[in-house]
Amino acid sequence: MLRFKILKKSKRSRARAGLLETNHGVVETPSLVAVATQGAVKTLTSEEAQAAGCQILIANTYHLHIRPGEKIVKTHGGLHQFMNWQKPLMTDSGGFQVFSLGFGKELGMSKMLKRAPGRKDMLSRDAKPKYLKITDEGVTFRSYLDGREIFLGPKESMKIQSALGADIIFSFDECPPPVASHEYMKKSVARTHRWAEICTSEKNKSQALYGIVQGGKHADLRVASAKFFGSRPFEGYGIGGEFGAGGRERSRMLRLAINELPEAKPRHLLGTGYLEDIPRLIKEGIDTFDSIVPTHYARHGSAFTSEGKLDLCKSSFLKDKRPLDPQCSCVACAGYSRGYIAHMLRAHEVTPLKLLTFHNLFFFNSYVAGIRQKIKDGKF
Repeated sequence: MLRFKILKKSKRSRARAGLLETNHGVVETPSLVAVATQGAVKTLTSEEAQAAGCQILIANTYHLHIRPGEKIVKTHGGLHQFMNWQKPLMTDSGGFQVFSLGFGKELGMSKMLKRAPGRKDMLSRDAKPKYLKITDEGVTFRSYLDGREIFLGPKESMKIQSALGADIIFSFDECPPPVASHEYMKKSVARTHRWAEICTSEKNKSQALYGIVQGGKHADLRVASAKFFGSRPFEGYGIGGEFGAGGRERSRMLRLAINELPEAKPRHLLGTGYLEDIPRLIKEGIDTFDSIVPTHYARHGSAFTSEGKLDLCKSSFLKDKRPLDPQCSCVACAGYSRGYIAHMLRAHEVTPLKLLTFHNLFFFNSYVAGIRQKIKDGKF
């Protein structure tokens, strides 16, 4: 069951505030979706993730399939019970791993590439990754645990996600590399569309299925993909892949895609959420977005604050008695100084990683909540 209600539309932008109702509760949108790759927000318990303001989490289909396996999760009553998270959950399709364990690994790049002037795309129409095999039926991986062969296609993705039991699931797709030529991308998008058709017929009816708009930096393919998904009976829509260089180009590409999607259904942006990008993507009409930024940076000693990003690994913070952010009311800021956290990082303790993760998620969630309120007040 999924219901989406738009409460307020901005008159200044395309932003909207709404309610996303699932079987496990309601998400106020726009909202950050915190990443719980293997069924946990790294360093935090589920209770701590909720205390940090997380309304909804996203777990990883591919990684949970490898370990512990969806059958084991199902014997525990599904992912909600397994990880003791009684609020809404998403699971991705495994499509991002087609990129990250394929061309991403081979070429040593992320899906968002800073493009140098004059740089040409590297992948022709029939390019093939070294570390996995992509066919029209699906993708063959090698397990990073024991090297066994793993096949994942649209039917397999739906079966795994059904066993995991998240409220919102995604259709299986190929997340293409940012250096894909137009010819490669056109072929990839067509394959993603074929897989999506299979997913709609194979999904568990109790779960809400989102289709994933692809097309990379190519405007014509983005529009065509959005038209395809917008004309199909998905409960919501994901937007994946890269969007070209710079924030303005990202906004333009989002606008082109969103123009073709039904206004009454929720839109999710996959794998994007640097702090400086959040206002821009919300202004284009994104309702939810997942990002590893707050947790990833925390594990590398960085805190996001109202004064900017702090690198607590620097020895200059050892004598600093102030909290991470004097304007923050989270438990990390209430009880611990910058100096103490800097000391623990240098001592290679695990406690500062927990404190920084909690703070960063609290900060991001509070930041998005502030934008949400501004939309309601007609100020965003």
